[in-house]
Amino acid sequence: MTDQPLTWHPSPRMTAVTLPRGATDCHCHVFGPQAVFPYAASSGFKPADAPKEALFALHDRMGIERCVIVQSGCHGFDNSVVADAIAARPGRYLGIALAPPDIATEALRRLDAQGFRGLRFNYMSHLAPGADGAALRALAPRLADLGWHLQLHMEAGLIEAMTPDLVDLPVPVVIDHIGRIDASQGRDQPEFEALLRLLDHDHLWCKVSGSERASRAEPPYDDAVPFAREVVERHPDRVVWGTDWPHPNYRAAPPDDGDLFDLLPRIAPGPGQLQALMVDNPARLYGFKETA
Repeated sequence: MTDQPLTWHPSPRMTAVTLPRGATDCHCHVFGPQAVFPYAASSGFKPADAPKEALFALHDRMGIERCVIVQSGCHGFDNSVVADAIAARPGRYLGIALAPPDIATEALRRLDAQGFRGLRFNYMSHLAPGADGAALRALAPRLADLGWHLQLHMEAGLIEAMTPDLVDLPVPVVIDHIGRIDASQGRDQPEFEALLRLLDHDHLWCKVSGSERASRAEPPYDDAVPFAREVVERHPDRVVWGTDWPHPNYRAAPPDDGDLFDLLPRIAPGPGQLQALMVDNPARLYGFKETA
């Protein structure tokens, strides 16, 4: 067991937002418990446990009915911790896997049967490097055959350079956390302009999650909201949102998830935008089925 402090707020306040039926958290993680799901020996990130039961409790409290759990680097390419959480809430919870770009097709099919719907690659200095452009181009048709997509987590300064590798791929490409822009750099920063140009391609999606990461202010992270809102206004049918629970590698004390949920009406204020962001778009991207 690790002696690391919790990365998540143990008693978040209740959100003031009433979420629509079928509301979906499209980006969160589970860590351990390590006694059952040990961390990868190669991972430099070994957080305190954040098990599925704690995630389910948060969702039930806030009104989240469906979820997409993203495999964390602390578990490496062993996606069993996410598969276990998916199996506990079948049909309502799906997953995004971590795997090398040359993963065997049969292994992809096994993950698909477990409820995974895409692969994530990281391009952040604190994480293992992602696949290069050639590897993504080779992988994408195999993902397309499964109805999967690519999910990319990149430093904002890489958006422009990676754009040529992404614009012609035959699968949806989802950019995490508003491209990890720095809200303090202002609306006209080159990184945000590069993100907007990238999102003009019809197969590019954006997670308007991570306002607390983009912000350089204290809660309620006012400086980040206009960036997320502009993406929603420009591309209301290609945006999704997630909590990023349990907030790995956050810059300070864990954010209160109630604060993050309360941002939703400000991020998606227009008629029908919250329904699209939280329900309709996730259903289309991930293929959620109606459940009783």
